[in-house]
Amino acid sequence: MNIILFGPPGVGKGTQGANLSKEFGIVHLAMGDLLRSAVAEKTDLGLKAKSFMDAGELVTDDLVIGLIEERIVADDAKNGFLLDGFPRNVAQAIALNEMLSKHSLSLDHVVFMDASKKALLERLTGRLTCSACGFGFHRHYSPPKIAGQCDQCASPLVQRADDTEKVISHRLEVYAEQTAPLLDFYGNEDMFCKVNAEAGMGEVYASLLVAVKG
Repeated sequence: MNIILFGPPGVGKGTQGANLSKEFGIVHLAMGDLLRSAVAEKTDLGLKAKSFMDAGELVTDDLVIGLIEERIVADDAKNGFLLDGFPRNVAQAIALNEMLSKHSLSLDHVVFMDASKKALLERLTGRLTCSACGFGFHRHYSPPKIAGQCDQCASPLVQRADDTEKVISHRLEVYAEQTAPLLDFYGNEDMFCKVNAEAGMGEVYASLLVAVKG
């Protein structure tokens, strides 16, 4: 099964994508995680991507197309894949279609996770990450037992540079300009489905299961 899961920043693609991938035994290809790993390793791709990510901009197409293709045809994706965070614009969607066709692959489901700007700002500005082990918390939904301290290793918690309200608002504007047109690109396809992502995590997951099993 090959799935695209897309929607605005903070809508829950990462968490739900990981759950769906485990459910169906397919590989979870989270573009954000792949890029952050490249940044941490200071690869050429990572250094170029860092300047975009720090400013809340989308990473350019030429920095991601090759990496995604490598992962799609890798052995661990032979049972299928879930793309989380890719494609991010219509140009990437067209390139993805060409890429899949080249490898005799196709998409089974394209699912859009929808949420209001107010809900997204609350989610994103509340995120906290351990400075040592990387474990994630949220000020409102999953706070640490001791304020400012990781439950796992007791190291200080920090807010990512791209999780401030100013940067997030800009990210949502960039999303609306570049990514929202994917709704028009995929919207009339039989494989397309929209899910309300403002409900509780369990309810959203149940809706996603219906979308990809239907």
